[in-house]
Amino acid sequence: MKAVQFKEYGGPEVLNVIDAEKPVAKGRDVVIEVHAVGVNYADTARREGQYVVPTPLPYIPGAEVAGVVVEVGEDVTSVRPGTRVVTLIESGGYAEYALADVRSLIPLPDQIDYHTAAALPLQGLSAYHVLKTMGRLEKGETVLVHAAAGGVGTIAVQLAKVFGAGKVIATASTPEKLELAREMGADVLINYTEEGWEQQVREATGKKGVDVALEMAGGDVFYKTLKCLAPFGRLVIFGVASGEQSKFNPSSLMARNQSVIGFFLPQIMRKPELLLPSTQELFQYVIEGKVKLTIGGVYPLDQAQEVHTLLQGRKTIGKLILEPGNS
Repeated sequence: MKAVQFKEYGGPEVLNVIDAEKPVAKGRDVVIEVHAVGVNYADTARREGQYVVPTPLPYIPGAEVAGVVVEVGEDVTSVRPGTRVVTLIESGGYAEYALADVRSLIPLPDQIDYHTAAALPLQGLSAYHVLKTMGRLEKGETVLVHAAAGGVGTIAVQLAKVFGAGKVIATASTPEKLELAREMGADVLINYTEEGWEQQVREATGKKGVDVALEMAGGDVFYKTLKCLAPFGRLVIFGVASGEQSKFNPSSLMARNQSVIGFFLPQIMRKPELLLPSTQELFQYVIEGKVKLTIGGVYPLDQAQEVHTLLQGRKTIGKLILEPGNS
């Protein structure tokens, strides 16, 4: 089968299409014929050797896979070949076939196509649990969503509204991206490339600050976002896109009863009681039209280098999909 692999850490140029052995299902594993795989910042962090956990070499990236089960292990009884599924896996998604644990499979409703399925789990579940599980968003509260035109951002803006947020403040880097955030339901639009954007956030809240802030850039953005928090505000960190680690004095949170909270989706994946209901809920929101997914582009597998370049260049809107069948 064809797959995209890197043997050393580096830029997009280290991604190469290879001929790899097709995986074999044993025990509780299944083999999925991949119809669509989501591209994420986590993939670029893996490629650069900057991910939260170590990335072994050589490595086939890709955690978000939608396709059809074509082979099952001897201990699998809950699904059969031919079942349409979506799943999150540790690695191996940038390929024509991928191996997954049967316990991680989520059957696809008939109304959900493969591109939508691949666009939803990682960003959708991240947005869901950052807001609800970690951010503990309550009705009427104010939410700050950075990179609101990105994969997580576009979903987070919509879910914040679904969950009852009183005001959603969206930041992005261009007028076009801010317009998309407005279409998703954002109430206040702020260009974070402008000096003093944090003052604009505070002014939009009557200088009270935001109750929940979603932060995935790190560095200067982290420090400025801290200044945007209201008393009892929660800042949830779910990435370090800038590559800059932030240092701060934890005691500075005490005066206003504020919290800085970390989020790592694989921890949610290890808890079926959190993972499965939230995924089913997200699919239902999509079917009902409460959450609309923005597909920024669908590319053949052999354009993985170009897709990573586009993603890291912040020149994309919405979700990028690789489609092995096109290569």
